[in-house]
Amino acid sequence: MRIEREQLQQLVPHQGNMCLWDAVLAWDNESITLQAGNHTDPRHPLRLGDALHAVHLCEYGAQAMAVHGGLLADGQPSAAGMLVALRDVQLHCARIDDLDGPLLGRATLLAAGAGSQQYQFEIHHGQQLLAQGRAAVMLQLPNAQA
Repeated sequence: MRIEREQLQQLVPHQGNMCLWDAVLAWDNESITLQAGNHTDPRHPLRLGDALHAVHLCEYGAQAMAVHGGLLADGQPSAAGMLVALRDVQLHCARIDDLDGPLLGRATLLAAGAGSQQYQFEIHHGQQLLAQGRAAVMLQLPNAQA
């Protein structure tokens, strides 16, 4: 079931140009696949000078996690979180703003607790793997009522 950008933005704290994904292509309880085409936009919010460097694919991975979290929360916005760790990140290119065509991302849930999540992520351009790694997020949970 495809989910377009407008509905996707209702699931995450990232808004406007800072919401990096354009659509959810598929998802289930364990994983999500998304598509983005903004990496060639000269107004991309993460662009530095005349380039969008591959390290920013980690943010694409983290936002894939947030979208998946919102979907798992039955369409409620995902809890705001702080990226606390990146592990085994491998970048297979230097920059991404010069790539024609969409980026495809996949995030797979590895572990989830009341206040944290850990995912594995991959970002592809066509058949080329651009980046992969694992990310951990600490969630900001509402204060418990006494």
